[in-house]
Amino acid sequence: MDWNKLLSTQRLGRPAKPEDAPPPRTEFTRDYDRIIFSSAFRRLQDKTQVFPLAKSDYVRTRLTHSLEVASVGRSLGMLAAEVIAEKQPEFKSVALPHDVGTVVATACLAHDIGNPPFGHAGESAIQEWFESSSAIGLLGGAERMDLLKFEGNAQGFRTLCTLQQAPQRGGMQLTSAVLGTFTKYPRASEVDEAQKGGISGKKFGFMQSEAGLFQELAHELGLKQKSGTAAAWHRHPLAFLVEAADDICYHVMDIEDGYKANCISFDEIAELHRPWLTEQRWARGEEIEDRGRRVEYFRAITVDAMVRAAVRAFADNYDGIMNGSFDEELTAKVELAQELTAFKTLARAKVYSARPVVEIEACGFEVIGGLLEAFVGAINAKATKSETGKVRTRTLLSLMLKTKADLEQLSAYERVLLATDFVSGMTDSFAVDLYQRIRGISLP
Repeated sequence: MDWNKLLSTQRLGRPAKPEDAPPPRTEFTRDYDRIIFSSAFRRLQDKTQVFPLAKSDYVRTRLTHSLEVASVGRSLGMLAAEVIAEKQPEFKSVALPHDVGTVVATACLAHDIGNPPFGHAGESAIQEWFESSSAIGLLGGAERMDLLKFEGNAQGFRTLCTLQQAPQRGGMQLTSAVLGTFTKYPRASEVDEAQKGGISGKKFGFMQSEAGLFQELAHELGLKQKSGTAAAWHRHPLAFLVEAADDICYHVMDIEDGYKANCISFDEIAELHRPWLTEQRWARGEEIEDRGRRVEYFRAITVDAMVRAAVRAFADNYDGIMNGSFDEELTAKVELAQELTAFKTLARAKVYSARPVVEIEACGFEVIGGLLEAFVGAINAKATKSETGKVRTRTLLSLMLKTKADLEQLSAYERVLLATDFVSGMTDSFAVDLYQRIRGISLP
């Protein structure tokens, strides 16, 4: 792969390359700003990171998590640019630290933009509802798998490239470099078994509704297509850094939130940070009397150490990343990989399984299932001109559609996507509130 193409400023959906942005605001900086000011990004302020519907303003939401990931991603990108200049000096003037840092930060900013309410439990709720529903009975192939294996990453690509700024082709029309870096799983939902191999094939990154757009994007970037019969590519090299930034943040920050929520003790969290601190840093931390501030200090030092370790892993595996033969998480290749994994192990044992988390997740299954049942049913009833529940259908659609839509002209796949777009775009609070209202549990 070639950095001249990998850092393309061509905007997806636009027929011609843009004019150079007036300095110092680059095309990549404009992408960052577009996401910051988007409604989809703003809604992340009320979407679950770990503790759903948390009362504490300290506990992270998807919005604060995304901002933290973007900050870490910028550091990773700027340091990786130095690696690129060292490994391939001919691209030193192309892969500038500021540009690479901004591309990675922007992709990180948007990495959770397609997540439904209630975090990963929301994804599972949507998948399970379709497993038991007849709504996709007429669908086949990848269209069917898009719903049965509903994936927030693919919904994120759809949000950026279709839903935001619709009906403009390409949606927000972000640069190819940013969209390629954003896509951690560059494959369709139904591919050959061999194309599912490696970390890049673990999930899917675009739906059939955006398959043409992704193929256009992959061509512009010069991504290497995987061997096989279906739509699957090797990752953009910078996508490994987005994944690393997310891994570092949720490993360390989720534990910190668990400590603030009294799910884990100070001794447990201190033990996790200890391997990442020098003796001097550890001694400096012990001088901080307030344990909450000490944990924050430990976190800052640990994150910096993890960032530098991830960049070393990027450098060590650079050739494989560039030719597509390397397909693992960078955080699995750092020197202290086992010590990094210890954060996740403790989080699974004591944070993700905490009773408040599990209770709200259970609630989320009921809420999301109930909303899909109502709105998929209403859309299909209108499209098929069903006389059963005609008034209820009209009422539900008035809550959902901002403009009059000719549902009869939509395919069965498009009708279902209309409902999943609506539900997955909701905040946690709005989803609970709307569910209660349409069920008559509460009144406006």
